[in-house]
Amino acid sequence: MAAACGGEAAARPPLAFSPCDRRLLAVSGSDGRLRVWDTAGSRLQHEYVPSAHLSAACTCLAWAPPGGRPPPDKDGPQRKKRKSEAAEVDKQLDILAIGTAVGSILLYSTVKGELQSKLDGGHDNRINCVRWHQDNCCLYSCSEDKHIVEWNTQTCKVKCKWKGDSSGVSSLCISPDGKMLLSAGRTIKLWDLETKEVYRHFTGHATSVSSLMFTTVKPMNENKPFDGITGLYFLSGAIHDRLLSVWQIRSDRKEKNAVMSFMVTDEPTFIDLTVSELKEEPVKLAVVCRDGQLHLFEHILNGYCKKPLTSNCTVQIATPGNDGDSTPKPVPILAAAFCTDKQSLLLVYGNTLQPIIEKVSLNTNESHICLIRDVQKALALKTDDAVTKVKTPVVNSDTKVLVPGIPGHSAAIKTPSSGKEKKKSKRKPGETEDSIEERLGALDIDVSKVKTPGGLPQTDSFAVLLVQGLESNDEEILNKVLSTRKETLIKNTVARMPIHAVIPLLHELTKRLQGNPYSASQMVRWLKFIFTLHVSYLSTLPDLVPQLGMLYQLMESRVKTLQKLSRLHGRLFLLVTQVAASEAVQDVMELNQTAKLVYEDESSEEEGSDDEMIADKDSDENWDEDEEKEEQSDEQDMTVEKEINGDSDLEPENESEEE
Repeated sequence: MAAACGGEAAARPPLAFSPCDRRLLAVSGSDGRLRVWDTAGSRLQHEYVPSAHLSAACTCLAWAPPGGRPPPDKDGPQRKKRKSEAAEVDKQLDILAIGTAVGSILLYSTVKGELQSKLDGGHDNRINCVRWHQDNCCLYSCSEDKHIVEWNTQTCKVKCKWKGDSSGVSSLCISPDGKMLLSAGRTIKLWDLETKEVYRHFTGHATSVSSLMFTTVKPMNENKPFDGITGLYFLSGAIHDRLLSVWQIRSDRKEKNAVMSFMVTDEPTFIDLTVSELKEEPVKLAVVCRDGQLHLFEHILNGYCKKPLTSNCTVQIATPGNDGDSTPKPVPILAAAFCTDKQSLLLVYGNTLQPIIEKVSLNTNESHICLIRDVQKALALKTDDAVTKVKTPVVNSDTKVLVPGIPGHSAAIKTPSSGKEKKKSKRKPGETEDSIEERLGALDIDVSKVKTPGGLPQTDSFAVLLVQGLESNDEEILNKVLSTRKETLIKNTVARMPIHAVIPLLHELTKRLQGNPYSASQMVRWLKFIFTLHVSYLSTLPDLVPQLGMLYQLMESRVKTLQKLSRLHGRLFLLVTQVAASEAVQDVMELNQTAKLVYEDESSEEEGSDDEMIADKDSDENWDEDEEKEEQSDEQDMTVEKEINGDSDLEPENESEEE
């Protein structure tokens, strides 16, 4: 049986146990330093500070498998060693691959305590995962630039490079026989390392996959011949996903869906397991979640399972209730790994700058276990040991020393005397004790007497108060400082604050922007001066986009609704003004439109009536004359027609005479 290497998810900062024996723990802290701890005694063995740690933060770690050839020294070819010396170095050689945010990979030797070599030129973006092949000369890496790179660590050059996904590739895993490679972005792909072609596709995660790991080394069905990959199970976890999916590689059918899943309480950040070559023994899985809990699973992988499997045991760590504060506080678990006996666990808890490593044996029959640990006492013991190794520097009398406390303090620092005289702390008999006033006067802490050119900030200044409030997370101090409305005071405070407090201040302002509109309008003034005065520092941060992502989305969402709100405001304004105008018209009293006084002129009425009568008479006479004229014209027409026709009205007498 062999233990699988611990895998780290997308949580930061990254950490990794050395393979097989779990003797060392590598942790990359938030300060950019790489620390290697001895798990047996929780002692710090190595501390490495990259030369460009501020611009090339560590994103992932991977220990080289033991028993391989070391990469070449950066100083050139090494001398030939004796067989006994070479065998001893091979046993102790531990090479650590460090992926950075700028696309380069550093190879650090924990035995020599120095940087061995640097792999550059393969990626042009953030490296998400690095994995060693069984042959130590080969290293695989994936990046946000959508590519997978195969490195030759002997020559420090790219051996092969191909596109792994349509988006960034987030995780890698090499098969137990070293012939296949699993890569994951939005989908999981199984690659043939000889031909660099896709052998299988697996889909089912809604977000990018953060961890991949093989859970078996041999198929469960031993009747069929084993080709090295068919029948194996592997595990995958995704960002913002509370299910760990288990997949099976089948050659008879292209199965794209997961065969089973493990349910956890939050997004997994660290995974470790023990695999077995025997069919009867279950797979033991340890999953550390983002909420600081540890879930332990034991299950035999025997095919399809419809319902998600719950954990056999959940482990939490809390502090004991002190006299002042009786409420215990939870302590986050950072990582967990199985020991060589596969029964006990190595727990890493506390903080990444000074973690506490403890070996425990748990009873998995209990569904929930809470371990009580006094973290402050354990850290105090470590601090006392470290203080004894500190050497006090010799200070020159002409040197100006800035001591912690009140800025501008002018008390002189006494240099250690070279003689053998020692100051006695006890008073002589009969000597009077100095009063408190005299002691305070001897301290010389009156800041008003000190003339500091340039106006250094005092303890009551806003810059000092702001830093204190951010470090202690004191709401009262932050409300006092951030509630100011004077732009000159805000500008001077932002200009005088230290660089390391810029990002915490941005996070605090982002949280307050989500409150009421009055608070948001006040926080915008601080944001304006932060981006104006500290833009050079912010532009050097490699993780600026995720740091300011929440603020950008918040501002963009508010800007999108501005146009709609302005239209709605205009329409509501029109409606309100019309309603107000109509109510104003109704309130006005109706005026009586009837005339109170009417004046009538009699002469004008009589003249008007006479004119009307005369007009009526004229019209009647004209009507009679017209009728007479029409009758005369009709008679004339009839006579003319008779003359033409020869018909004349002759009398009978005249007719006889003519005959």
